Amino acid sequence: MSLLELEHVGKCYGPLSEHLVLRDVSLRIEQGEMVCVWGRRRSGRSTLLRLAAGIEHPDAGVVRFDGQDLSAREGERLGDGIGYCRKTFVASEGRRVLDHMVVGLLARGVPLKLAASRAREALERTGIGRCATSRPEELDCGEAVRAAIARALSFAPRLLLIDEPTIGVDLLERDGILRLLLSLSEQGIAVLASTGESQGLSGARALALSDGELRGRHSPELAAVVPIRKSA
Repeated sequence: MSLLELEHVGKCYGPLSEHLVLRDVSLRIEQGEMVCVWGRRRSGRSTLLRLAAGIEHPDAGVVRFDGQDLSAREGERLGDGIGYCRKTFVASEGRRVLDHMVVGLLARGVPLKLAASRAREALERTGIGRCATSRPEELDCGEAVRAAIARALSFAPRLLLIDEPTIGVDLLERDGILRLLLSLSEQGIAVLASTGESQGLSGARALALSDGELRGRHSPELAAVVPIRKSA
C-alpha cells in the first residue's frame, strides 16, 4: 500500500462541469519519495495538489492517503498527516512570522509553550530561524517559501505538498529550496511538488501534466529521477 494513491481521478469545473481539468489520472507515491509534476499554467497541477491534500474531492476516481479515502475524511483536519504549504499570510493571525506559525498549532490544541517550541524548531529546520520575529512582508520570496514549508512541517506531516516552490525565487536561492525538499524526503517525508519550470524537477521523480493527462512513471518502480545540481 502506497502512502498516497490517486486512481483514475477526474475533475471538472463550471456550472455544467464543462471544463475538464484532470482526466483519468493515476499516481502512487511512497513514503520518503519526492515527486514533481511539471505543467504549463492552467494545466491542472494546482488542482492535482488540492485533490492530494483533500482540500477538494474528485468527480471521478478516488484519492487515498495511507489507505483511507480522503473523501471520507470530512470530519478530520487538514494537517493530520498531510502538510499543504500555504505561502500567504493572513493579517489577523499575527504580526510576526512566529505568530503565524503558532496560531495554527494553538487551533489544534497544542499548548502555547510547546507550539512556540515546535514553530521555532521548524523555522530552524528550513534555515530561517532568524526570521521568527520578522513581519511576513519583510520576507523575500525564498524566505516566504521556506516559511510556508516550516509552517507545514510544524504539524509533523508524512506527506508534504507544495505548489511551485521556486516561482519568483532568486536564481541563487532555487537550488537551496530544492535541496531542502530533497533532504525532507531523505528524512522519510513524501514530497509532491508542482512546477512550471524545468529547474523544479531536480532530484525528483518527474511527471508532466498536459491536456488533463499525467504522463510519466505513475509508480516509483524504475522511475527516472532527475539528479539535483551541485552548487559551485
